[in-house]
Amino acid sequence: MSRIPIRLRVTLAFTAAMALVLIATGLFLYFRLEARLDESIDNGLRSRATEASALVRTSGGLEASHEAPLIEPDESFAQVLTTSGQIVDSTPQLRGSVALDPSQLARVSSPTFFDRAGLPGIDATARLLAVPVKTQSGTRIVVVGTSLGDRDETLADLAALFLIGGPAALLLTSLAGYLAAGAALHPVESMRKRAAGISASGPRERLPIPAAKDELRRLGLTLNEMLERIDATLERERRFLDDASHELRTPLALHKTGLELALRQGESEEELRAAIAAGLVEVDRLVQLAEDLLVVARSEEGGLVLEREPLGVAHLLSAVAERFRTPLAASGRPLVVEEVALDLVISGDRLRLEQALTNLTDNAVRHGSGEIRLWAERAPGAVRIHVGDDGPGFPEEFVAQAFERFTRADVARTQGGAGLGLAIIETIARAHGGRAGLENRGGADVWIEIPTA
Repeated sequence: MSRIPIRLRVTLAFTAAMALVLIATGLFLYFRLEARLDESIDNGLRSRATEASALVRTSGGLEASHEAPLIEPDESFAQVLTTSGQIVDSTPQLRGSVALDPSQLARVSSPTFFDRAGLPGIDATARLLAVPVKTQSGTRIVVVGTSLGDRDETLADLAALFLIGGPAALLLTSLAGYLAAGAALHPVESMRKRAAGISASGPRERLPIPAAKDELRRLGLTLNEMLERIDATLERERRFLDDASHELRTPLALHKTGLELALRQGESEEELRAAIAAGLVEVDRLVQLAEDLLVVARSEEGGLVLEREPLGVAHLLSAVAERFRTPLAASGRPLVVEEVALDLVISGDRLRLEQALTNLTDNAVRHGSGEIRLWAERAPGAVRIHVGDDGPGFPEEFVAQAFERFTRADVARTQGGAGLGLAIIETIARAHGGRAGLENRGGADVWIEIPTA
């Protein structure tokens, strides 16, 4: 059934439902008419039986009924019998035959209906009403009857009408249902044809939306929203690949140039060592760039995998600061970790959060100046961890797009940055259910906000 087209399935279901409706309607009308005809016949028999019984009581026979139109020839008849089955009087249709057999006579103690076939002079089944009547000569059984031929003919005509008209009506309604299903599914076919022509390399086309505010319109709107998301994702991926290719090309070109110069001009050991050292710097940059790209790619695939645990903020800041104390001591720049309450605890991945704070501190070391400060403050349901310095801060035009990938301030571009540091910091913060931000307050102040444990 699932392989049948939807239009045909809808038509078949509609046809089956209509068939059931027509059959049920036909049976109801047939049996309703049959009951009404039987009721009319029985009422007529009761009326004639009452009149015939009155004649039998007064005259002992049906003489008056022969003269009056009480009994209609060829359709109705009457007969008067003794309790033993002898005919006392009868209309001509019965031709001397007894209307009731002995077993039926024995059951007549009150007005009783019988159906009997094969009576002489009666072509169809006869409907009989037997009524016991007390007379001066004893109890008599007055039997009145009528042929059911007209009733059977009427029911047969109705059945024939249903057998002929029913299939014709079913065929017409099925055809109408097929056309209606096609009209209802036409928007789906239009969307299918348009979808077949949509590709990632083509223009940004969208599916046609039906005018009616129904399920198909909602489906079209949902699919168009999905196409918007897919286009946005593809655009991000194209931009990511372009930027990544550009960022990888630069250190690789510098590394290649350095090696070529070493081969052509490296006559002394010192020159070779300098070339190798320069090459190692570019290799370190490539390694860091590859790790950063891996973090970004994992976040795009569905989020970073985090190993959460309760982390004391004071201990986290101390661990990050310890990494920079030696190089900062050599450069003479102070690093201050402000006192943090020991009960300030967050829920997060230690390695990822240390990576984010290390990136922030490294940015302050490379791009800032003066004192570097690490501190934390409470926020509603979270802890905001800051890294600040006394440098010039960020250019105002850079602040709005600072956390976008491969976006760098002019100063950073001159110092070999890939423009991924702040993007990775925000990625890590969002993976923890938090956020990141920055502002200029007498220097750069960059922070991440992480939910408390």
